[in-house]
Amino acid sequence: MNVRRIAQRLHRWLGLVSGLVVLIVSLTGALYAFQEEIKGITEASFRSVEAGNTDFLPPSALEKICRDTLPDYPLHSLAYGKRDQSVEAIFYQAEPLIYHALYIDPYTGKTLKGKDLTRDFFHIVLQGHYYLWLPPGIGKPVVASATLVFVVLILLGLFLWWPKNKKVRKQRTWFRWKKSTGWRRKNYDLHNIVGFYVLSIALIFGITGLIWGFSWFGNAVYGMAGGEKSTEYRAPQSISDSAVKMEAPALDQAWNKTRKRYTPGAIIDVHVPVTDKDAIFVLVREDHSTHWKSEYLYFDQYSLKELSSDHHIWGKMQEATVADKLIRMNYDIHVGAILSFPGKVLAFLVSLLCASLPVSGFLVWLGRRNKKPATRK
Repeated sequence: MNVRRIAQRLHRWLGLVSGLVVLIVSLTGALYAFQEEIKGITEASFRSVEAGNTDFLPPSALEKICRDTLPDYPLHSLAYGKRDQSVEAIFYQAEPLIYHALYIDPYTGKTLKGKDLTRDFFHIVLQGHYYLWLPPGIGKPVVASATLVFVVLILLGLFLWWPKNKKVRKQRTWFRWKKSTGWRRKNYDLHNIVGFYVLSIALIFGITGLIWGFSWFGNAVYGMAGGEKSTEYRAPQSISDSAVKMEAPALDQAWNKTRKRYTPGAIIDVHVPVTDKDAIFVLVREDHSTHWKSEYLYFDQYSLKELSSDHHIWGKMQEATVADKLIRMNYDIHVGAILSFPGKVLAFLVSLLCASLPVSGFLVWLGRRNKKPATRK
């Protein structure tokens, strides 16, 4: 058995094993591509407010409103945006799962909308993309393993596609169908030609997905890029043992210190400490279209001293190395946001085409399986 026949069999059986997972992951990825733009339209009634002449209410005031409104839910964070945007308060707990949002007018404190995010359409789509709607401990390794198989299939597909001469190459780069061309040939051409054109982007999808799916893979990519820190997020702890007398609540002061550093309209996401040892974590996004440039700031909740995060990559951009930036770009590369809106369009189209590959590949296998032997004249 020669190398090409071995590659054909591997490609066939690996495709049959992983096809359904690849189909689901590709379709959910396509559905999720424009979730920010769609939410901006469908949720405008409670995500937008009339810009006031006064300043925003501070986090401590909104925290009180949140705790009075949902006293049994643990408040996770308060995200401030532009002057005409509501504050998004997130309540989160892992077990039993609580994932809820309140949208609050930052000038009046009026609650505009409450939303159970576990039932949100895009959250459900994302759970399918990450876990196939299975428990994370089961779904994540299944998706990651199928993604690894998908990367192998792409490389095997390129090997099998590679033509022997120029004449064959023309047949494999565009559709040359006649009226007499049967469905099996058309489907075979669809699988080969579509696979060829999406190959490079699909490979990027696969590699960026593996960085999330397997920690060993993400650490290997980071290490090969020259990284020396940890890629695992872990917020530093407050150092001070007791509270220092303050003129305003620590949450408000950390928020105000952050506001003075960055341009007006930046998203400032203030995370409420869960324990008396946690630092106050503040995430800042000046570029609303991407995430990799986000600033991660940590304040001692007693002294308000800014704490270092040099043990992992989730810190200030000015402290990030090339390897740090590469891993931080992973989400934006995966969803196409790194190229702004045109990148999301490209990601959407390629995801749909990737979803077609398991279908056309299965039909190729089915057609050959059911093909009747030619009769001799």
